Amino acid sequence: MRMVRAMAPLAAAILLAGCAAQNPYGGQQGSQTQRSNKTAMGGGVGAAVGAVAGALSGDGSTSRRDRALIGAAVGAAAGAGVGAYMDRQEKQLRQGLQGSRIEVDRRGDDIVLNMPSQVTFGFDSAQLTGQAQSALNEVASVLREYQDTRVNIAGHTDSTGDAGYNQKLSERRARSVGSYLTQNGVSAMRLNTAGYGENQPVADNDTDAGRAQNRRVEITLTPTGDAGSRGGQRPPR
Repeated sequence: MRMVRAMAPLAAAILLAGCAAQNPYGGQQGSQTQRSNKTAMGGGVGAAVGAVAGALSGDGSTSRRDRALIGAAVGAAAGAGVGAYMDRQEKQLRQGLQGSRIEVDRRGDDIVLNMPSQVTFGFDSAQLTGQAQSALNEVASVLREYQDTRVNIAGHTDSTGDAGYNQKLSERRARSVGSYLTQNGVSAMRLNTAGYGENQPVADNDTDAGRAQNRRVEITLTPTGDAGSRGGQRPPR
């Protein structure tokens, strides 16, 4: 019975944390409502994690119940803050990349930009097309504003030709994207580039359409530990 009484305020804290995460898109429906739900979920999960950490911490001067409630409040703020921080980036990226044929995919707190080969590079080339450069200008603009985001750039190919050659081509393409972002003001310290050759297909390599899907560069944006606490945006000038 004591356990039930102790968990009741904890459950209330988690519930309140989820409710406190407001929709940053002013009540718009569809996918934006889903993003708001992710923000609320982040607050709830943060509350739960913070509660457990709080309950296990302390020197005995504060009750386990009180430590759990304090931890829940701190965790909720951080979790909701990260969700809202990524929500804002996602919104700006979707607006800036409209018509570019680059897909913006939200995966939890990560944002994945899928740049297909038709947009990024010519055949057997690691030189960015003008269309790719234009799209990356938009990406760089958002990344300069949101400083607490790490950037992972992954190059991929289809299975046509020599596997070793494909591996090196995927690496060159990932580095080309990373270099362009760096030239446009994104710190190299935030970037990680890697090539995966033909090893991570997303479609069937036995068809032309499938091979086209596999030839891609993926840019994954991930919040750092400071994203929730500081908001992650560069102060206005």
